Amino acid sequence: MAAIKRFEELESWKLARKLVQRVYQETAAGPLSTDFALRDQMRRSCISIMSNLAEGFERNGNREFIQFCHVAKASSGEFRSQLYIALDAGYISQVVFDELSALVIEISRSISGMIKYLSMSEYKGSKFQEDPLPYISVPAAEDFEL
Repeated sequence: MAAIKRFEELESWKLARKLVQRVYQETAAGPLSTDFALRDQMRRSCISIMSNLAEGFERNGNREFIQFCHVAKASSGEFRSQLYIALDAGYISQVVFDELSALVIEISRSISGMIKYLSMSEYKGSKFQEDPLPYISVPAAEDFEL
């Protein structure tokens, strides 16, 4: 398995990005666009999935990444619940519901797999190395001539 160096390489993040794009398309026009509370909450929950995966990855520690993955997975459940509300209110069609539901379930499964992998990994993250990289000294702003 190749090492992932950037959160943009995570399959679950890529899928979450696709979900955000689709949700913005679906909420930009039509009846869902005028239900501001539901529209905004749906946008926030799918943004949360994508953002927590990125933030957790950037923490450089498995424990923290796992914690953020759990938050992202919980947000996927929140979003699925909101999909039912949108369907029941007649804001989205069954076809759109099925598409978005399948996508968020795929994301949730991908996150679960990542949590399992990280939990079993011996690697704790770069922030927990016994011999961390030395800090680079950066001159103060007043040391520069303008």
